[in-house]
Amino acid sequence: MIFVVLGTHELPFTRLLKAVDQLVEAGTITEQVVAQIGHTKHHSNHMQMHKFLTYDQMDQYYNQADLIITHAGTGSVLTGLKKGKIVIAAPRLKKYGEHNDDHQLQLAEVFEQKNHILVWHETERLDRVIQESRTFQPKPFQSGKNKLFSILDSFIQHK
Repeated sequence: MIFVVLGTHELPFTRLLKAVDQLVEAGTITEQVVAQIGHTKHHSNHMQMHKFLTYDQMDQYYNQADLIITHAGTGSVLTGLKKGKIVIAAPRLKKYGEHNDDHQLQLAEVFEQKNHILVWHETERLDRVIQESRTFQPKPFQSGKNKLFSILDSFIQHK
């Protein structure tokens, strides 16, 4: 199953939904597709779409998915990585009215450079990135949270 995540940002992200929809319609994507679409208005006969999902529902879909295709929001990308999923991030871009700035592009590029995720860049074909995901071996993501706790614990122990 492929889980498509658009997040809760108030601006639409139809570019990603249209690209996924076209690949399902063409038979390039044969897996079930579930999409959390937020404020994006899009009709599809090919995807199971939900505007918003509860935390538990999101968690369930992340766990069930073989592939996560998500906007490049920090929480959505990190959730996929922490669950050991293959993640394709699609940055929302300001020039298309998908976000207020291009911070998602910057975030996606950092994770891509560290080989944690794949990124669908606007000049690429999504089907090629999905094909690459089938053999992609991401570098495991480790949150800095444990290191921070260790430093704090060490500091407290020596007080």
